[in-house]
Amino acid sequence: MQLESYISDLLYRYECVTVPELGAFLTQRVSATIHESTNAFYPPKKMLSFNEQIQKNDGILTHYIADVEKIPFEEASKKIEKRVKSLKSYLTEGETISFENIGDLSLNNVGKIIFEPSYHLNYLTDAFGLSQFVSPSVNREVYKETVQKIEKVIPIAITPERRKSRSYFKYAAVAVIALTLGGFVASNYYVNNINTQNQLAQEEANQQLESKIQEATFVIENPLPAVTLNVKKQTGNYHIIAGAFRIEENSDKKLEELKTLGYDARKIGVNKYGLHEVVYASYEDRLDALSALRDIKRNHNPAAWLLVKELD
Repeated sequence: MQLESYISDLLYRYECVTVPELGAFLTQRVSATIHESTNAFYPPKKMLSFNEQIQKNDGILTHYIADVEKIPFEEASKKIEKRVKSLKSYLTEGETISFENIGDLSLNNVGKIIFEPSYHLNYLTDAFGLSQFVSPSVNREVYKETVQKIEKVIPIAITPERRKSRSYFKYAAVAVIALTLGGFVASNYYVNNINTQNQLAQEEANQQLESKIQEATFVIENPLPAVTLNVKKQTGNYHIIAGAFRIEENSDKKLEELKTLGYDARKIGVNKYGLHEVVYASYEDRLDALSALRDIKRNHNPAAWLLVKELD
């Protein structure tokens, strides 16, 4: 039994996934960060950790396995117990247990489990489609040095003596202010006059249009027969996400690609990050959605995930 795949599915939705008699995988939301030396921007994510003290069965993992594999709860519990015994034997022999997209488990010198998380997958669904990027630093000192070099070659200075000797600066300033105020007043008058003329023209056009509509009579001598179209509308709150795209054209290309492969794909709108979301299909029943998700992750897209959302 691939226990890590079930744990990975649940980490998207829960902050604690307990493996009975082994420990609990915990998630903690971490805000977006900036690395000061590399200028790298990292999106928000869920930080993974492991607590060996939490071993009581809360039923989440067992219920999930029972639903996906369509087996009784007791049988799913026995399969987990058998798998945990096998994992503990490997750890006792000094081996490292690697859970794909989750992390590595090993024992230290005193027999305690050490967990090294994996950073290949972001379990925060709100950050889906966001990736890290590096922004070049802005060095303003370059421009400062350039200005200083220019000032050394062409000094710019107006001393009190030069101000007195050039009294015409004062009159030039007064003239500039007067011209500016005059231009502002004239501009406002011109704009207001144009707006008034446009409003009058619009009202006259609306009156003519209303009179034409009242006088018009439409007669259809040979009406076309009514056509009934049966359109299948997708419903359901369980959506298998294929991708989220900043540019809508890319989402349209992804949609056509999935339809060509035979999926009932569609777009479900824009999320709060401005990304256009494309789904393989939407389902009414949660178990049907989980079964389809496992098939898609195994045969087409390992990064696909399930979104539970009620659409308008």
